[in-house]
Amino acid sequence: MDVRGRNNVRVTGREDGPVLVLSHGFGCDQHMWRLVVPALEPDFRVVLFDHVGAGRSDLSAWSEDRYASLDGYAQDVLEICRNLDAGPVVFVGHSVSAMVGVLAARAAPGCFAGLVLLTPSPCYIDDPATGYRGGFSTEDIDELLESLESNYLGWSAAMAPVIMGNPDRPELGQELTNSFCRTDPRIARVFARATFLSDNRADLASVTVPTLIAQCSSDAIAPPEVGAFVHARIPGSRLVTLTATGHCPQLSAPEATAAAIAAFASEVGR
Repeated sequence: MDVRGRNNVRVTGREDGPVLVLSHGFGCDQHMWRLVVPALEPDFRVVLFDHVGAGRSDLSAWSEDRYASLDGYAQDVLEICRNLDAGPVVFVGHSVSAMVGVLAARAAPGCFAGLVLLTPSPCYIDDPATGYRGGFSTEDIDELLESLESNYLGWSAAMAPVIMGNPDRPELGQELTNSFCRTDPRIARVFARATFLSDNRADLASVTVPTLIAQCSSDAIAPPEVGAFVHARIPGSRLVTLTATGHCPQLSAPEATAAAIAAFASEVGR
């Protein structure tokens, strides 16, 4: 298997620097990291890739059986890391990719020097029985998935600005809309169900590598309570709150996002 071709892997930056693997979220591709990469390249070896089904990945590698759960994406991450043969990496996972990183680190902790979980959520659905607040009711998620499955392009146009936030910068919401619309609707439906119906709360305690949780000060998709929950459940983790609005700080606040990643990776990647 050509792992690098399958996931459109691209390596840039300082050849002998600590390795950063940047993993994008649902409906996106590696292009979403473009504003933080220039700040990271001088000090790090930066690895970018597209999840199968996104960007310029090999669409023929996609199957519903493999990618109906986040485990398939986690397995891909491990295969990419092993293909790089660069020793333990710092994995930066945005949104759903944060939990992909948690699953990968649980399966093979030796592959990772650290994890950066950027706007993570282990479960989007509220759990009144335990007091957990994910930000959405079961009915909210059912309605979201039904809308996505019945009219993906319409859903993309409506939801992207909500996810992005920053209504005073509509170009950011439009960029996310365009990114969503480039994704095959059939693949997007499967990935959406894996994203919004997963419950990885019990997996957090198994993380044994240094971990940074980076949340935004205002995020309609992953509210502050979620970041606090992840921080409390991952032993020894650190929590930082970026002065940023929305769910995609690598676009809305790239300087602060890059600085948080670089400070953590410089410490754990030595």
